[in-house]
Amino acid sequence: MSISGDQNNPYGPPQPNPYGQVPAAQNPVPAQQNPYAQQAMPQGPGAGYGYPTPGVPAPPAGAPIGAPGASPVGAGRGISGWLWAIGGAVAASAIWGSVLLATGGFSSEPTPDLAGYAYTGDLCADTSLTPFQDAHFKTKTNTGTASKDANPQHSGTQLKTLDTMTCNVAFEQEGAGSSAYSSTWLYNTATLHRGSDPAPEFADGYRSYEKQDTSVGYRVEAVTGLGDEAYLVTRKDEGGTSNSSYVILGVRDGWMTYQSTWSSYASSSSSGSGKQPTATEVATMLKTSATETLRRLQNSRSR
Repeated sequence: MSISGDQNNPYGPPQPNPYGQVPAAQNPVPAQQNPYAQQAMPQGPGAGYGYPTPGVPAPPAGAPIGAPGASPVGAGRGISGWLWAIGGAVAASAIWGSVLLATGGFSSEPTPDLAGYAYTGDLCADTSLTPFQDAHFKTKTNTGTASKDANPQHSGTQLKTLDTMTCNVAFEQEGAGSSAYSSTWLYNTATLHRGSDPAPEFADGYRSYEKQDTSVGYRVEAVTGLGDEAYLVTRKDEGGTSNSSYVILGVRDGWMTYQSTWSSYASSSSSGSGKQPTATEVATMLKTSATETLRRLQNSRSR
């Protein structure tokens, strides 16, 4: 008498895995005729969303999915899963697209950092002349009638990648004799870079003065407290006291660059009480003027 699966012995031990896989030697029932064959769980990326599992052959055409008698709700879950997956992908794409649009990710054009500076058609109106006036320099009287003879003289241009502003001022020294020959100029430029960041080349543009192989030497030093970076270029005068000076101050603040250049010369036969300022004194005047001028340029947007 069999002790396993005997209908007359209901208390016998259960038959092990009565619906398990039939040994291969006993001609296994094809998948479409074996409704109790266990479906392999999907594994790997994409499994469960209609993508084949790597390493597992696809079921024959027409093979049932899931257990026999499965209700249509099971199929509904598959469709619902697809809808959730598609909906999630669309939502994620929409969010990412919004981020790219807000940050300019869809555009190859760089976003200029103008640090709050704005274009003005008259840089002279924003240029602080107080430090030079305190050093007893006054603006020369305009004796001409043409616009080219104006003093101070300004100009400005707005282009696609650059906004440029200039201001040139001719000074005369108080107390200088009428027979003395002197020439003193202040050249100011401000540039708003809209096409490229000037930072990578800014320092080298001024450091290059030290590398010039000419009869005139220059000293370059970094200046703190002005913009993101600033440099002072001073011409080295050989010998003793000089009656001329040439000093440049360059400032970069974001994508805005500013340069103020002082150039002065007085003949050795000049009479009167006027005395040319030293390079150190000129540097102080340029830094003081630049501080106020740049502040005005940042505030010009609201005017």
